[in-house]
Amino acid sequence: MRYTLDVFEQFLKTVDLESYRERFTHIKTVEMDLPPKIQALDTIYEIYWDKSKNGATNPPSFDEYYDYYYTKNEAEINNFWDTTGFGKECDCFKRGLKARIYRTWASLITQIHAGYVAETVFGKDTVEQSTVLDHNGIDILVKYKNNDIKIQVKKDSKRPEISRMHGAEKNENGYFYIWYVLVQPSDYANPYYVKKPREGQLRDSVKAFVKYNKENGTLDRFDNGFVVFTTKEFELIKQEFDK
Repeated sequence: MRYTLDVFEQFLKTVDLESYRERFTHIKTVEMDLPPKIQALDTIYEIYWDKSKNGATNPPSFDEYYDYYYTKNEAEINNFWDTTGFGKECDCFKRGLKARIYRTWASLITQIHAGYVAETVFGKDTVEQSTVLDHNGIDILVKYKNNDIKIQVKKDSKRPEISRMHGAEKNENGYFYIWYVLVQPSDYANPYYVKKPREGQLRDSVKAFVKYNKENGTLDRFDNGFVVFTTKEFELIKQEFDK
Protein backbone atom coordinates (compact mmCIF):
# COMPACT_ATOMS: atom_id res chain seq x y z
CA MET A 1 0.00 0.00 0.00
CA ARG A 2 1.03 3.60 -0.52
CA TYR A 3 2.04 6.15 2.07
CA THR A 4 -0.77 8.05 3.68
CA LEU A 5 -1.24 11.69 2.79
CA ASP A 6 -0.25 12.68 6.33
CA VAL A 7 3.01 10.68 6.17
CA PHE A 8 3.89 12.17 2.79
CA GLU A 9 3.18 15.71 3.96
CA GLN A 10 5.32 15.24 7.05
CA PHE A 11 8.11 14.09 4.76
CA LEU A 12 7.77 17.17 2.53
CA LYS A 13 7.96 19.41 5.57
CA THR A 14 11.35 17.93 6.52
CA VAL A 15 13.00 18.69 3.17
CA ASP A 16 15.60 21.45 3.57
CA LEU A 17 14.86 23.23 0.29
CA GLU A 18 17.17 26.16 0.98
CA SER A 19 20.12 23.86 1.66
CA TYR A 20 19.49 21.94 -1.56
CA ARG A 21 19.22 25.17 -3.52
CA GLU A 22 22.59 26.27 -2.16
CA ARG A 23 24.12 22.93 -3.16
CA PHE A 24 22.64 22.54 -6.62
CA THR A 25 21.29 25.77 -8.12
CA HIS A 26 24.65 26.90 -9.56
CA ILE A 27 25.58 23.47 -11.01
CA LYS A 28 24.52 23.25 -14.67
CA THR A 29 27.12 20.90 -16.17
CA VAL A 30 24.76 18.08 -17.16
CA GLU A 31 21.92 19.78 -19.01
CA MET A 32 21.88 17.65 -22.16
CA ASP A 33 19.10 15.17 -22.82
CA LEU A 34 19.49 12.07 -20.68
CA PRO A 35 19.02 8.63 -22.23
CA PRO A 36 15.69 7.05 -21.21
CA LYS A 37 17.48 4.35 -19.23
CA ILE A 38 18.97 6.86 -16.77
CA GLN A 39 16.08 9.28 -16.45
CA ALA A 40 14.76 9.53 -12.92
CA LEU A 41 11.01 9.17 -13.48
CA ASP A 42 10.83 5.39 -13.06
CA THR A 43 12.64 5.31 -9.74
CA ILE A 44 10.89 8.39 -8.33
CA TYR A 45 7.46 6.94 -9.03
CA GLU A 46 8.64 3.57 -7.71
CA ILE A 47 9.91 4.98 -4.41
CA TYR A 48 7.40 7.73 -3.67
CA TRP A 49 4.18 6.56 -5.35
CA ASP A 50 4.39 2.76 -5.74
CA LYS A 51 5.45 2.42 -2.14
CA SER A 52 4.64 -1.30 -2.02
CA LYS A 53 7.75 -1.96 -4.11
CA ASN A 54 10.18 -0.93 -1.39
CA GLY A 55 8.22 -1.39 1.84
CA ALA A 56 9.66 1.72 3.53
CA THR A 57 7.86 3.22 6.51
CA ASN A 58 8.69 6.81 5.52
CA PRO A 59 9.71 8.35 2.20
CA PRO A 60 13.50 8.61 1.82
CA SER A 61 15.40 11.89 1.68
CA PHE A 62 16.78 13.07 -1.64
CA ASP A 63 20.28 11.81 -0.82
CA GLU A 64 18.90 8.39 0.14
CA TYR A 65 16.85 8.32 -3.03
CA TYR A 66 19.83 9.36 -5.16
CA ASP A 67 21.99 6.56 -3.76
CA TYR A 68 19.28 4.10 -4.80
CA TYR A 69 18.89 5.72 -8.24
CA TYR A 70 22.64 5.75 -8.91
CA THR A 71 23.23 2.16 -7.77
CA LYS A 72 20.32 0.85 -9.83
CA ASN A 73 21.45 2.69 -12.98
CA GLU A 74 25.22 2.73 -12.50
CA ALA A 75 26.13 0.72 -15.60
CA GLU A 76 23.97 2.86 -17.89
CA ILE A 77 25.19 6.06 -16.21
CA ASN A 78 28.81 5.08 -16.83
CA ASN A 79 28.05 4.29 -20.47
CA PHE A 80 26.47 7.72 -20.90
CA TRP A 81 29.33 9.38 -19.03
CA ASP A 82 31.75 7.99 -21.62
CA THR A 83 29.87 9.84 -24.38
CA THR A 84 29.72 13.25 -22.71
CA GLY A 85 33.35 14.35 -22.90
CA PHE A 86 33.68 14.62 -19.12
CA GLY A 87 36.80 12.80 -17.95
CA LYS A 88 36.58 10.18 -15.24
CA GLU A 89 39.29 11.99 -13.26
CA CYS A 90 36.95 14.97 -12.72
CA ASP A 91 33.80 14.93 -10.62
CA CYS A 92 32.06 17.49 -12.88
CA PHE A 93 29.77 14.89 -14.40
CA LYS A 94 28.77 13.30 -11.10
CA ARG A 95 28.03 16.66 -9.48
CA GLY A 96 26.11 17.83 -12.52
CA LEU A 97 24.05 14.66 -12.74
CA LYS A 98 23.08 14.83 -9.08
CA ALA A 99 22.00 18.47 -9.45
CA ARG A 100 20.00 17.57 -12.56
CA ILE A 101 18.26 14.66 -10.85
CA TYR A 102 17.52 16.83 -7.81
CA ARG A 103 15.58 19.31 -9.94
CA THR A 104 13.50 16.49 -11.38
CA TRP A 105 12.99 15.01 -7.90
CA ALA A 106 11.89 18.28 -6.28
CA SER A 107 9.37 18.95 -9.03
CA LEU A 108 7.98 15.45 -9.16
CA ILE A 109 7.47 14.88 -5.44
CA THR A 110 5.25 17.97 -5.40
CA GLN A 111 3.21 16.48 -8.22
CA ILE A 112 3.09 13.10 -6.46
CA HIS A 113 1.79 14.84 -3.34
CA ALA A 114 -1.04 16.21 -5.50
CA GLY A 115 -1.87 12.62 -6.42
CA TYR A 116 -2.18 11.72 -2.75
CA VAL A 117 -4.44 14.73 -2.22
CA ALA A 118 -6.60 13.80 -5.22
CA GLU A 119 -7.05 10.28 -3.88
CA THR A 120 -8.52 11.62 -0.64
CA VAL A 121 -11.13 13.46 -2.72
CA PHE A 122 -11.99 10.88 -5.39
CA GLY A 123 -11.50 7.74 -3.31
CA LYS A 124 -9.00 4.96 -2.77
CA ASP A 125 -7.26 3.55 -5.86
CA THR A 126 -8.83 6.13 -8.19
CA VAL A 127 -5.53 7.87 -9.01
CA GLU A 128 -2.72 6.74 -11.29
CA GLN A 129 0.72 8.27 -11.81
CA SER A 130 3.51 6.72 -13.86
CA THR A 131 6.29 7.32 -16.35
CA VAL A 132 4.08 6.09 -19.20
CA LEU A 133 1.36 8.60 -18.33
CA ASP A 134 3.95 11.35 -17.90
CA HIS A 135 5.32 10.72 -21.40
CA ASN A 136 1.77 11.02 -22.71
CA GLY A 137 1.30 14.43 -21.12
CA ILE A 138 -0.76 13.20 -18.17
CA ASP A 139 0.63 14.03 -14.74
CA ILE A 140 -2.33 12.65 -12.79
CA LEU A 141 -5.02 10.30 -14.11
CA VAL A 142 -8.20 9.99 -12.05
CA LYS A 143 -10.67 7.23 -12.83
CA TYR A 144 -14.03 8.38 -11.49
CA LYS A 145 -17.59 7.43 -12.45
CA ASN A 146 -16.45 5.78 -15.69
CA ASN A 147 -14.47 8.90 -16.62
CA ASP A 148 -10.75 9.22 -17.22
CA ILE A 149 -9.92 12.64 -15.78
CA LYS A 150 -6.57 13.76 -17.21
CA ILE A 151 -4.74 16.38 -15.17
CA GLN A 152 -1.60 18.36 -16.01
CA VAL A 153 0.29 20.29 -13.35
CA LYS A 154 1.41 23.65 -14.74
CA LYS A 155 4.36 25.17 -12.91
CA ASP A 156 4.97 28.34 -14.92
CA SER A 157 1.60 30.03 -15.06
CA LYS A 158 1.51 33.46 -16.67
CA ARG A 159 -1.67 34.00 -14.73
CA PRO A 160 -0.81 32.81 -11.21
CA GLU A 161 -4.06 34.28 -9.88
CA ILE A 162 -5.73 31.17 -11.31
CA SER A 163 -4.17 29.12 -8.55
CA ARG A 164 -5.55 31.49 -5.95
CA MET A 165 -9.14 31.92 -6.99
CA HIS A 166 -10.37 29.93 -9.95
CA GLY A 167 -8.97 26.43 -9.61
CA ALA A 168 -8.50 24.10 -12.54
CA GLU A 169 -9.02 25.05 -16.17
CA LYS A 170 -10.09 22.63 -18.89
CA ASN A 171 -8.39 22.82 -22.28
CA GLU A 172 -9.75 21.95 -25.71
CA ASN A 173 -8.52 18.35 -25.40
CA GLY A 174 -10.43 17.77 -22.16
CA TYR A 175 -7.34 17.95 -19.93
CA PHE A 176 -7.54 19.84 -16.66
CA TYR A 177 -4.73 22.27 -15.92
CA ILE A 178 -3.96 22.91 -12.27
CA TRP A 179 -1.53 25.71 -11.42
CA TYR A 180 1.04 26.48 -8.77
CA VAL A 181 3.86 28.94 -8.25
CA LEU A 182 7.12 28.80 -6.32
CA VAL A 183 8.22 30.97 -3.40
CA GLN A 184 11.56 32.57 -2.65
CA PRO A 185 13.25 31.42 0.60
CA SER A 186 13.52 35.07 1.63
CA ASP A 187 9.76 35.50 1.22
CA TYR A 188 8.60 32.72 3.55
CA ALA A 189 7.29 35.22 6.07
CA ASN A 190 5.70 37.38 3.40
CA PRO A 191 2.03 36.67 2.53
CA TYR A 192 2.82 36.62 -1.19
CA TYR A 193 3.91 33.98 -3.68
CA VAL A 194 6.50 34.61 -6.35
CA LYS A 195 6.03 33.15 -9.81
CA LYS A 196 8.83 31.01 -11.23
CA PRO A 197 10.24 32.61 -14.39
CA ARG A 198 10.28 30.44 -17.50
CA GLU A 199 14.07 30.28 -17.67
CA GLY A 200 14.06 28.61 -14.28
CA GLN A 201 15.85 31.25 -12.22
CA LEU A 202 14.28 33.02 -9.25
CA ARG A 203 15.57 36.57 -9.82
CA ASP A 204 14.37 39.76 -8.18
CA SER A 205 14.03 41.49 -11.54
CA VAL A 206 11.38 39.06 -12.78
CA LYS A 207 9.29 38.61 -9.64
CA ALA A 208 5.54 38.58 -10.10
CA PHE A 209 3.75 38.68 -6.78
CA VAL A 210 0.23 37.49 -6.13
CA LYS A 211 -1.59 38.04 -2.88
CA TYR A 212 -1.73 34.78 -0.95
CA ASN A 213 -5.25 33.90 0.15
CA LYS A 214 -5.31 30.55 1.88
CA GLU A 215 -9.05 30.67 2.51
CA ASN A 216 -10.03 31.14 -1.13
CA GLY A 217 -7.06 29.62 -2.90
CA THR A 218 -6.27 26.07 -3.94
CA LEU A 219 -2.66 26.07 -2.69
CA ASP A 220 -0.97 25.92 0.68
CA ARG A 221 2.63 26.66 1.63
CA PHE A 222 4.70 24.77 4.17
CA ASP A 223 7.20 26.60 6.36
CA ASN A 224 10.15 25.20 4.40
CA GLY A 225 8.82 26.69 1.15
CA PHE A 226 7.01 23.77 -0.48
CA VAL A 227 3.88 24.93 -2.28
CA VAL A 228 1.28 22.16 -2.39
CA PHE A 229 -2.25 21.64 -3.64
CA THR A 230 -5.13 21.46 -1.19
CA THR A 231 -8.19 19.26 -1.52
CA LYS A 232 -10.11 22.29 -2.80
CA GLU A 233 -8.39 22.04 -6.18
CA PHE A 234 -9.68 18.51 -6.74
CA GLU A 235 -13.06 19.15 -5.15
CA LEU A 236 -13.63 21.76 -7.85
CA ILE A 237 -12.88 19.17 -10.54
CA LYS A 238 -14.98 16.52 -8.83
CA GLN A 239 -17.99 18.85 -8.80
CA GLU A 240 -18.05 18.79 -12.60
CA PHE A 241 -18.54 15.02 -12.59
CA ASP A 242 -21.00 14.95 -9.69
CA LYS A 243 -23.50 17.23 -11.39
